Amino acid sequence: MRFAMLFRAGTGEDAAKAGPGSRPEILRRKTIAHAAQILCFSALLAMPLAVYPLVAGAALPFLLSTLVLAGSMIALSLVNQGRHDEAALAGMSTLVALGLVLTLADPALADAGLATALMGPVLAALIGPQQMRRLSWLAIVPVALAGAIGTGFGWAPFALQGSAVMVCSVAGFVVAVGVVGYCAHRINAGYEVHDKTQINAYRHLIEHVQDAVLRFSCDGQVLLASHSSEKLFGCPRYQVTAAGIGERLHVLDRPAYLTAFADANQGGRNRTIEVRMRQDDPRAASNVPAFIWVEIGFSPIREAGPTGGRYEVIALLRDVTARKDAEAAMAEARAAAEEASQAKSRFLATIGHELRTPLNAVVGFSEMMSSGIGGELSSTHKEYAGLIHQSGKHLLEVVRMLLDMSKIEVGRFEIQAEPVDVGAMVPACFSMVETLAQARSVRLRTDIEAGLPLLTADERVCRQILINLLSNAIKFSYEGGAVTVSVKRQGQAINFSVRDDGIGMAPTALKRIGEPFFQVQDGLTREYEGTGLGLSIVKGLVELHGGTLRAMSEIGAGTTMTILLPINGPETKQSDTADILTLHRDSAPTATTSWPDEKRKAQ
Repeated sequence: MRFAMLFRAGTGEDAAKAGPGSRPEILRRKTIAHAAQILCFSALLAMPLAVYPLVAGAALPFLLSTLVLAGSMIALSLVNQGRHDEAALAGMSTLVALGLVLTLADPALADAGLATALMGPVLAALIGPQQMRRLSWLAIVPVALAGAIGTGFGWAPFALQGSAVMVCSVAGFVVAVGVVGYCAHRINAGYEVHDKTQINAYRHLIEHVQDAVLRFSCDGQVLLASHSSEKLFGCPRYQVTAAGIGERLHVLDRPAYLTAFADANQGGRNRTIEVRMRQDDPRAASNVPAFIWVEIGFSPIREAGPTGGRYEVIALLRDVTARKDAEAAMAEARAAAEEASQAKSRFLATIGHELRTPLNAVVGFSEMMSSGIGGELSSTHKEYAGLIHQSGKHLLEVVRMLLDMSKIEVGRFEIQAEPVDVGAMVPACFSMVETLAQARSVRLRTDIEAGLPLLTADERVCRQILINLLSNAIKFSYEGGAVTVSVKRQGQAINFSVRDDGIGMAPTALKRIGEPFFQVQDGLTREYEGTGLGLSIVKGLVELHGGTLRAMSEIGAGTTMTILLPINGPETKQSDTADILTLHRDSAPTATTSWPDEKRKAQ
């Protein structure tokens, strides 16, 4: 039973052991098993024939049969255990040992023994692992030495057996050649099947891929056009020729196409271009040609090498009309948005300047009336004048913020950098918001690090930044709360932090800090007044100085706004700062395409 199992080795479990996608390895393992089986059958057939010479006193045939049978049985056992590389080594060793014995049998037949031993490395080259292929030729050395020693010393233990030695030499060589020939044929046939399978798989892929695939010869002729080319061009594939492709190209895109093809065909370089090509539509009522945008990727076939200095070229064609239309629509929308933004900025600047003059008059005259200049007013009239003065100042502040926003957006907000004593600047800012803090019973605290260096910045702008942050912190603090301003050095920057213990913000609101007109509480039911421009202006002014704005907050636990300003001021002169702050979300600038116009002209 065990003996019969040896002959089923290499046929059942190779696929599972070799893993998926390893047909050559499966073929090699099966060939190793078959080679061992051939050697075993040959030895079994020769064994009865070797008994008769053994009775007559010629032991060489029986010795050789036993040697081959033992080696083949070892190989089959290793195959059955899944140790195919070791089985290949056993098969090679059997042939080398067979040649060695024949070489030692009779120096006159040393050539036949050496030829038989040479079949061992050849077998290893066919079915052995890579390391065995390199080292197998060293096995010939002992065979050659044995032949040389036998010839030199005249040592021929089987020379008296005469014809038996001759028959064994021929039979051994025939068996070795037969095994090697079978393995070579099996490997070659297997690789042919594998290559055909691969070719069929690639052909199936080319025929069913959505992109059109063209193959050009070295002289530019179309050798192959995939099925998708019919859909792309709207014509049968046999009409897709080199001349036909040239005629389909838009006249303005032909130079780019020819240049890209020449780079691949002559220079062996990959190229990708986008061109307009005519697409036929047999169902169209008019004869006006319709053009589509096609992305073409040229790839030279370098493996085949150049023929006459030229390469065959594979071209992959993809219809990108939808993408080009989308890009054109996006460009138009971007241009419209930029135009609207510029119009909005001009509108804000104009309205701001127009409102500032009458508002200054309203604020000034209401203040005069409240102060009694021009005559005493009744208590009711004084109250009205005070409300007018308060509302006018509020509206004037809104106008100022709008003007600042407009200047920052269009790049006209200039900063005058000079050395600033940040320690003296904080108390001055406190005095500006002290009235607001007292109205809400909010305590103002400072934590200023000693020995701070002078900050190179625009002092007026820095004060505006701190005042805006302090105003926000006081506005959103609970009554009786505290607002703390801390200033310290952090590397090559000055760290300003304004911390309150107010209502705080949700994580979603933190992500929108700095957006124009954004307010944590929005809608008609909001509790806190404001325009939502304060932090936007702060962010723009901080970035003008080359700094950063960060916010940390937790609902019900307060908010900490931190700004970092470089000690040495902005790295470069801020001559154009239009991209610092905008009232809309900008994307990367791209050139405006004229694809719709070109499309209409082409049609």
